[in-house]
Amino acid sequence: MYSLQQLENRKWGDPDNAPTALTKRCIQLTKIPIADFTNEDLRVMISQDFGLIYLIPLAIEKLKENILAEGDLYRGDLLSSILKVDKRFWEENKQLSNNIKNIIKDNEDEIAEANISLRDFMQ
Repeated sequence: MYSLQQLENRKWGDPDNAPTALTKRCIQLTKIPIADFTNEDLRVMISQDFGLIYLIPLAIEKLKENILAEGDLYRGDLLSSILKVDKRFWEENKQLSNNIKNIIKDNEDEIAEANISLRDFMQ
């Protein structure tokens, strides 16, 4: 599979010149194949709005396996990052929106036990 740099035909620059550690990490991640992304890589990139059209489907697959899939922060942090994606993305990508809503509906009890708020997303 391709990297975000290849998929978007865009270069984000040299990670060594990045102004912050987070920016450096994101630039580094644009260069590796998205198939190699960990839950944490997905969480970071999604929360920074990188390559959503490519990364949200991968995250959805991980959430189908485990709705509370986690990166390095807490149980369910991958889902939390998806829930914070701008509403415009979901409006423009109805199939992805429907997919994640169906996964959420199938796992409402587990999500509630983890204290992850669905209020803003499910409206």
